[in-house]
Amino acid sequence: MDNMLSVAQRSTRCLSAFSVARGLHKSALDVAERPASEETVTSSFGRFIQSVQPRHLSPTVLQRSKRMILDSIGVGLLGSNTEVFELALQHCQHMYASDDVSFVYGRQGVKLSPTLSAFVNGVAAHSMDFDDTWHPATHPSGAVLPALLAISDMLHKNSKPSGLDFLTAFNVGIEIQGRLMRFSDEAHNIPKRFHPPSVVGTLGSAAACARLLSLDHNQCSNALAIAASLAGAPMANAATQSKPLHIGNASRLGLEAALLASRGLEASPLVLDAVPGVAGFSAFYEDYAPQPIPSPEGGEHSFLLEKQDIAFKRFPAHLGMHWIVDAAAVVHKTLVGLRGGSVSPNLVQDILLRVPLSKYINRPLPETEHQARHSFQFNACSALLDGEVTVQSFYPEAIRRPELHALLSRVRLEHPHDNPANFNIMYGEVEVTLVSGDVLKGRCDTFYGHWRNPLSQESLQNKFCNNAGTVLSDERVERLIEAVGGLEHLDDCKPLLTQLQ
Repeated sequence: MDNMLSVAQRSTRCLSAFSVARGLHKSALDVAERPASEETVTSSFGRFIQSVQPRHLSPTVLQRSKRMILDSIGVGLLGSNTEVFELALQHCQHMYASDDVSFVYGRQGVKLSPTLSAFVNGVAAHSMDFDDTWHPATHPSGAVLPALLAISDMLHKNSKPSGLDFLTAFNVGIEIQGRLMRFSDEAHNIPKRFHPPSVVGTLGSAAACARLLSLDHNQCSNALAIAASLAGAPMANAATQSKPLHIGNASRLGLEAALLASRGLEASPLVLDAVPGVAGFSAFYEDYAPQPIPSPEGGEHSFLLEKQDIAFKRFPAHLGMHWIVDAAAVVHKTLVGLRGGSVSPNLVQDILLRVPLSKYINRPLPETEHQARHSFQFNACSALLDGEVTVQSFYPEAIRRPELHALLSRVRLEHPHDNPANFNIMYGEVEVTLVSGDVLKGRCDTFYGHWRNPLSQESLQNKFCNNAGTVLSDERVERLIEAVGGLEHLDDCKPLLTQLQ
């Protein structure tokens, strides 16, 4: 492990390993580019990150963020069974010097450097597209949580953050992502250019890590600006094994940015501002219109999570699939009621799906699990056959079923004008015409798990138990639920970290 991290491991204070005296010399160019003393968007974000305290988190924000943490750990543990996770882990073990510092999901006795731990655990969280989704569209937890867990594992046993400090840092990372996305109307829609977690997730990770490391407001601003130089991944890699790397890199590189800022590395003091002729964060969103973030001390700030809840997925696929699956399940139930027994493709003449126009989730004949997770057609036909979509629906033998391919050959798509590619207002419709001439219809406006119809605590814990139970004992699963549920009452995070070792 490099000198910075080996020193950090031995430190007894959060910042003792990272505080570096900052040089006083400034070049003429640096002075010219530095804004006047008035508050900028970038500086307001830095001050916000530094100044948020546990008392600013409402009971609603605490409860919702704990649900996010529990779900993210669960999908990460399940994701540690996947091929893409194993490839990422092998790469880190073979290409980097061994560092026994921070744990790895689902691998007892395996530890990596903090940044590599954040990377592989971030990959695990998104390896099956089972992680949470927010509005505007992004996967907020997977970019932040692995980095915070890696730092917490790195710190000396007498310097572990309290549960409240951990929750505060986590919510800072979530809040920064939401604020940045709300500066763009484009960001409200299903993405076309950049995968949002690779953009806002990287800055969210940097913000969360900066808060947990207690950086000052200038260092926090610099962490965001450094992260902006490390952000961005194209949507062309959706539905491939490379997409989970977006989350892994967001978590890892955000942590890198915070550590570099803690050393005194500087970056643009205007990276989040709209500066004519010089693109900062605006490079990612063409209609970017930023505003300063209110101080939490002034009474004007309310966390976005207070008003905008999170969507938790019931099965591992792109969020848009949940509408079409629930609509298809309605038709399946009707078909079984009419015919009894299983659904035969021989009964079906035509399948019409009314869905939003989004190219990367329009995949008529998916060949891999990653393509299947991003296919309206596959998910609708799986639900028509089985009445539901599950983890097992994406196994190779399920994807290759002849009866599934028979249905896929009969699917058509329509994109109504009143059905935009926006997770807050889209819907899914399935219309099946039988060879008898009968027409069966199903429609879903809000699926169970959407922020308007959130999973109950029982459903969320059942999902967690099913996921975490693939690699942990029942006793350890229950202890994790207990640790996350009472996180705000923990004097330090050791009870949580112990169950993940």
